[in-house]
Amino acid sequence: MKFKETSIEGLVIIEPQIFSDSRGYFYESYNARDFEAATGRKVNFVQDNQAFSRYGVLRGLHFQLPPHTQAKLVSVVRGKVLDVAVDLRKGSPTYGRYEAVELSGDNHLKLFIPGGFAHGYLVLSRTALFQYKCDSFYAPKAEGGLAWDDPDIGIEWPLAPEELILSPKDLRHGLLKDFDSPFIY
Repeated sequence: MKFKETSIEGLVIIEPQIFSDSRGYFYESYNARDFEAATGRKVNFVQDNQAFSRYGVLRGLHFQLPPHTQAKLVSVVRGKVLDVAVDLRKGSPTYGRYEAVELSGDNHLKLFIPGGFAHGYLVLSRTALFQYKCDSFYAPKAEGGLAWDDPDIGIEWPLAPEELILSPKDLRHGLLKDFDSPFIY
């Protein structure tokens, strides 16, 4: 596997080595030893999630508040998404900045998102099957979110707002300027 740092410290793109032949392909999708050696982080993933969505669905921007902060390892099994992580760590030189990565069933990339980030994704293919590992269990009372269209974050979504499909909950998230972040860099 290749591990590539992004412009935001802690966010890591993981590219597996693909072994292909006439039968198809094989790759190691996760290896704790290699992950720890490359990132310097020992992460104990405790929950795997999967979401199926159609074109134009935007999920996010989500996070869980301490003490239920979640680190995530996200990937797409089928389809294509624009995956976005926003740095919410107080004191971080990249606080409020985002990184966007195209994840697809074709490129097999994964994105590691440490705790202290808001996360979301937009489906760019007809459908997408999205998977992610979490290092903390889902805690409904610790849910938080930021507006997908927060002007201070300025995410460049590749679809027009009228093409987007959001849940009622995701349409009600607040702005970064009104968020007193409990996450520390």
